[in-house]
Amino acid sequence: MSGHSGRFRRWLSRAPGRSAFPGVPPAGSGTGDRQDERPAGAGGPQHIRPWLTTRSVAREVFLLQLVLVALLVAAAVVAIVVQAQRDTMTDARHRTLAAAESFAHSWGLQQALNSDNPTAKLQPLAEAARKASGVDALIVYKLDGITLTHSDPRQIGKHVIGPYADAARGKPFTRTFEGALGLSVISAAPVKDSSGRVIAIVAAPVTVEKVQKSVNQQLPIFLGTAVGALALAGGGAGLVSRRLRRQTHGLGPAEMTRMYEHHDAVLHAVREGVLIVGHDGRLLLANDEARRLLDLPADAEGRHVGDLELDHRTAELLASDRIATDEVHLAQDRLLAVNKRSTTPYGAHQGSVVTLRDTTELRWLSGRAEVARERLRLLYDAGVRIGSTLNVERTTEELAQVAVPRFADIVTVELLDPVLKGEEPAVAGAELRRTAIAGLAPDHPLYPVGELVRFVPGTPVAAGGDQVSSMVEPDLAGSSGWRSQDPERARRILEHGVHSLAVVPLRARGVVLGLVDFWRSRRSPPFDDEDLSFAEELAGRAAVGIDNARRYTRERTMAMTLQRSLMPRGLPDQDALEVAHRYLPAQAGVGGDWFDVIPLPGARVALVIGDVVGHGLHAAATMGRLRIAVHNFSALDLSPDELLGHLDELVTHIDVQDEDAKEGPAITGATCLYVVYDSVSGRVTAATAGHLPPAVAYSDGRVEFLHSPVSPPLGLSTGLPFETAELSLPEGSRLVLYTDGLVENRSRDLDAGLDALRAALAGPDRTPEDTCSTVMQSLLPARSADDVALLVARTRRLDPAHVAEWDVPRDPAAVGPVRNACVRQLADWGLQHIAYGAELILSELITNAIRYGAEPIHVRLLHTRSTLVSEVSDGSSTSPHIRQAKDTDEDGRGLFLVAQFAEHWGTRYSPRGKTIWADQAVGPDTLPSGEEPQEDLLSRWEDGEEW
Repeated sequence: MSGHSGRFRRWLSRAPGRSAFPGVPPAGSGTGDRQDERPAGAGGPQHIRPWLTTRSVAREVFLLQLVLVALLVAAAVVAIVVQAQRDTMTDARHRTLAAAESFAHSWGLQQALNSDNPTAKLQPLAEAARKASGVDALIVYKLDGITLTHSDPRQIGKHVIGPYADAARGKPFTRTFEGALGLSVISAAPVKDSSGRVIAIVAAPVTVEKVQKSVNQQLPIFLGTAVGALALAGGGAGLVSRRLRRQTHGLGPAEMTRMYEHHDAVLHAVREGVLIVGHDGRLLLANDEARRLLDLPADAEGRHVGDLELDHRTAELLASDRIATDEVHLAQDRLLAVNKRSTTPYGAHQGSVVTLRDTTELRWLSGRAEVARERLRLLYDAGVRIGSTLNVERTTEELAQVAVPRFADIVTVELLDPVLKGEEPAVAGAELRRTAIAGLAPDHPLYPVGELVRFVPGTPVAAGGDQVSSMVEPDLAGSSGWRSQDPERARRILEHGVHSLAVVPLRARGVVLGLVDFWRSRRSPPFDDEDLSFAEELAGRAAVGIDNARRYTRERTMAMTLQRSLMPRGLPDQDALEVAHRYLPAQAGVGGDWFDVIPLPGARVALVIGDVVGHGLHAAATMGRLRIAVHNFSALDLSPDELLGHLDELVTHIDVQDEDAKEGPAITGATCLYVVYDSVSGRVTAATAGHLPPAVAYSDGRVEFLHSPVSPPLGLSTGLPFETAELSLPEGSRLVLYTDGLVENRSRDLDAGLDALRAALAGPDRTPEDTCSTVMQSLLPARSADDVALLVARTRRLDPAHVAEWDVPRDPAAVGPVRNACVRQLADWGLQHIAYGAELILSELITNAIRYGAEPIHVRLLHTRSTLVSEVSDGSSTSPHIRQAKDTDEDGRGLFLVAQFAEHWGTRYSPRGKTIWADQAVGPDTLPSGEEPQEDLLSRWEDGEEW
């Protein structure tokens, strides 16, 4: 900078004794009066004259601006004239070519050329077109060169030779030539017939002078505008010079020199390197700090930056025109923060200003901060990714994947076996099962996933209990304890480049769940104590997710175990229906969907399906309570509406008890559908408590829904009675019961789900098993948020030949004939081996109906595949029961005999009375009931033996 400042000083002092700025006294004059101070009222010319004669920066700036403006105006005028000439030639070419082509393609030209006198027809048209287009002539030639039209009639008929070969070949052209009238432009265009053959040529010439006249008329305007611009620019330059003189405050060369001396002192005193580099890459200025930081030679200024023995990257930056902000560059043993800016904010690159700052210590601190920031980011990512699923093994895989390769090259995870099963972890021992590996190829030498790893004494796990502690092995090759675990495997691990290990226990709630091993290989630095602290933090967060997954696994396992124990273990043996079922638990956990098949007396079967809102243990337990309650109410042989009424009262009572005991949420929201099918009549009776209607698929492919009257879910205590719906079904029809998880989800509403179910059930007749498979495949989503229960039953009808009925008058004498008729019917069915017991049962039941019941009295025998059902109905609602008869009683022993000869017996009620029924096994291995004498039965009764 010293050289440049010296040159500037010499420029300021080239007129000794005179200031460079107007009104400033010369250096050393000893006065500070300004020369521009004058008495008030001084005239303008007297002030301008000394200013013009004064050698000042403002005056030179004014003259320079005036010269530049004059040059710019002159250049603009020349450019306008040149551009006008160019536009003249371009306009002449366009005008002649447009006129020639327009006339060549005009309508009727071909007919005129083919006429007997083409000139007579074309000459007027050509003259009119010439005047309209502004060309000198429109000349039409035949291909033999004979002129047909011309602006000079004397030229018509003459033979013309010209460069028209291109037009004759069908291509228009334009030529410029110097003629007798001066520079001219001519264009020619071919005339083609309908087949595309050239039959004539149209030429349009024009002199450039004619076109240029319009441009010359505008030239005075251009010159006047230039003069006005020059005057305006001169006035503006004067204003700028006056403003510059005011801004410099009339400083003379001495003051300016002193100002630059102060500038040099400040520039070289700052503790930051400053460089000025020219546009050609030469160093123009370097302060003392820059020389020290870059170790520049004494003659560095004026030399190219590539010759200063700088770092290649630094020299490249200084020589380029690239902007830089806090770029870190190496200079000897220093780290420099380099900032570079152009000396001209706009326009061409004239030079650059570069500042240098020594950041060696700051770089070390920033490196540590960057490591800390990266590890905080890793901990954040671990918190987001680890534990995304409540699966123990998947959580360990997420831990391994999130740490590779940002913290370790290889990560392995081992857990205790009870943790994998969802159980409480036992005291940590020396055996762990590997559950996750990340960062290795398939042929790695480490223990594979699923293998039980047994640790020898000297390893972290060998401590036992909850005393397992973290450890780091920076050099595995020198660790005898680690190598003793498996010497051969350790050798192979070392051959793979693994050299450092950090082992951290997975501890949650003070209990060790397993271990996580961090391995580093190849060029990665060995683990240190700081790395171990971070590994412990990472493992601690992962351990919480693993423990949550373990506890969820335990709860899910318990809920599924409870649910499996409460669901039907198998379907009961019965003859009325062929049944198939499906149950699919939800992805979120065990739900409250359930179903059941309950055989009823009289060749009837009850189909039950229900849904408890919610998931988990409470839903499974509630489902079990409802299923047991339905079984108990079914034993009373109640109608569907009565059964649901009792079930609703029971749920309300349970809710009140649970609310008082504060043992959990209420059951409110549970639904239930109860369907009874009678195989004798084919009648279906259904009642629902807020559940979806059953579907009926007929053998001919039709599908309909049995809509029962709308009833609220269980436990709402509305006080409204439940109602039933009845339907007669032909044999082979399929009853389909289902829960809402099958037909309703987030992407499909209920109506669409019912339509999809209807479509899946329609079509050819299928077995219940095939129907279940088809429905589940068609309707089940990929990930069900709710559990699904499906029950499909195909109806069977009892052969009418296996049904016998009699009406019995209320007369004791009628017992014998009816009994004898029943015995004959049993003989026809081949059931003689149970006729004695059946005769006794019917005799007792009919006698009781006549004695204690009311008309009408009806007897019915049903012969199913495995049982004989004897039914006696009457119009009374009183129910008989077994009692202990006294020695003096003459009656009271009939029902005891019925109970001894029947497998089961009971009473069911109807709107018209009651029916007492008794079942007897009819298998071929059934012993005749008559082998046990009646006297023995009576003696057992008298001895108080219970049955």
